[in-house]
Formats: sequence, structure tokens, C-alpha cells
Amino acid sequence: MSIAFLYAGQGSQCAGMGKDLYESEELFKNVIDRADPGFDLKQIMFEADLETLSETRYTQPALAAFAAGVTAILYENNIRPSYVAGLSLGEYSALHAAGVFDTDTLIRLTAFRGRKMQEAAERTDGVMSAILGLPAEKVEEICKKASSAGTVEVANYNTAVQTVIGGDRKAVEAAEALAKEAGAKRCMRLKVSSAFHTSYMDPASEALEMYFRKLVFHPMQIPVIFNTLAQPLADTQEEQIKSILVKQVKSGVRMKQTIEYLAAQGIDTIVEIGPGKALSGFVKKTAPEIKTYAIGDVESLQTVLDEWKK
Repeated sequence: MSIAFLYAGQGSQCAGMGKDLYESEELFKNVIDRADPGFDLKQIMFEADLETLSETRYTQPALAAFAAGVTAILYENNIRPSYVAGLSLGEYSALHAAGVFDTDTLIRLTAFRGRKMQEAAERTDGVMSAILGLPAEKVEEICKKASSAGTVEVANYNTAVQTVIGGDRKAVEAAEALAKEAGAKRCMRLKVSSAFHTSYMDPASEALEMYFRKLVFHPMQIPVIFNTLAQPLADTQEEQIKSILVKQVKSGVRMKQTIEYLAAQGIDTIVEIGPGKALSGFVKKTAPEIKTYAIGDVESLQTVLDEWKK
């Protein structure tokens, strides 16, 4: 069995996420209790409504803490991946799993990233839309045509026929109209506060570049498939990783290509870590031969643990 871990990104959060794991798994509890993102993490994760939890400044460290807790349990049970990757924010959890930074650094870093992305979002009227039923190349063409109305860029390459765009409201509306004319099955407006993974995030990118200067990144122990490359870095020196993360926050996430890369390396099992099953869905549409598990609660965690005991 050749395994990869995929870490969920923002949008996978749900009210009360991780509460059952906190109450039943000591390793998970220890991660949450130790985490210090600058707010009451347990209150946000376990008691806050979804609207509050979905504020970027809260969502990012909460999901990172959830991922770190689950990873600790899997490692304790000798379940270790050959590769790791994550969707946007999830890339930070992948780097943590690969040993690049410890849990405390992961929480502080994602809390900072969440604040800076929220600040960037509050300065704009950016929106995002998932274009369903068209190949990515066609969506890229549409974005170029719609750019006469303002900024609109590809933000996520999710599957062969699901591509997310983001940018100025009017430009996104123009791109949606062009997509429908081109035969798109649906244009689904996303419930987000801005156009993430586009040039709208330049201020957050600049803030991260400054923040990284005071951080030490440790040697990578497991290959990380990076969002902007859809493959590992040829040079895994500290400065190279920092440069990739600075670019990542304002660039398109190549999840489809990442899954294709994992399949080409002989990965036959993927464990999605985080609430929800969105990434497992992407895997099934991109590389259906790969078996998927999604860990979002105690029951699904136990399913994975039991499977590995066989």
C-alpha cells in the first residue's frame, strides 16, 4: 500500500468540528489545548456558529490545529505517508506533517496568514465562482476575454471539469456569462469574503514574505506536492519553500494536477484529513483507481485505524 495524505483547506470547516475527537483522543486534545492562535480556539471550534468559524482569521488556525491533532494520532499508530499535499491552507498542514515546522509554529503561522488574508479581503469587493462543465483551458480563455471588465483569474484547478475563478465582481459576472455561452453546466458563486488565490491577495503575500524572515524552516522529511507546482520542489532549501508559499497565496491551486502526480507515482490510497470530503471527491473524479478515506470525526478515524490493523 502506497499512501498520501491530503489536507483540506478553507471551506471544509463545520460548526463543532473536532469536538468528538477532543473528547475521546488524548493526542488530539493535547494539540488543541496547547494551541495559541491569539483567541479561544476551543470556543471557536466547538461552540461558535458556522458564520463566526468561517471568518478567515479563525478558520485557518482552527483547521490547522484539527489537522495537526489527526496527524499526531496517525503517526502514533505508525500510519505514515509517502507524499503529503494540501489545498491552499492545507499545504501548511502538509508541511507540518513533513517536519518543516512544529505544531506551535503551524498554529502561529496560519493564524497570521488568516489575519492577513482577511485584512486583504476587507479592502476589496472580490468574489469567486466555480465553473462546472468546462475544461480548465477554456476557463482560462474566458478569464482573458472577461478581463476587459476588471481582474478575473483562475484560483483553483479542482477537477477536469471544475475550475474556480476569482476577481472583481463585474469581471467574474462577465466570465460567468461567457462560460454559460460556452456550455458550462453551472456557475456556482462561492460563499467567501474575497477572491483568494488571485492578485487580490498581494498584500497578504507581502506580509507573509516579511513574516517568514524570522521563521526557521526545518528539513523536509516527506515530499510535499506544492499547490503552484503540482510536484515536489527540486530544491527543498528553506528559501525555496518560503518563496513558494509567498507565491501560493496569490496563485492558482493545482489540485487536479497534484492528484494526477500522486497517481503517476503509484499512490493507491489517499487519506483526506479535515472536515468534509471535498478532496476525496476530487480524487474520485481525477484518479478513480485510488482508494480514499476521509477523516473528519471519531468514526471515520476509527475506520482508518481499523483498516491499517488488518
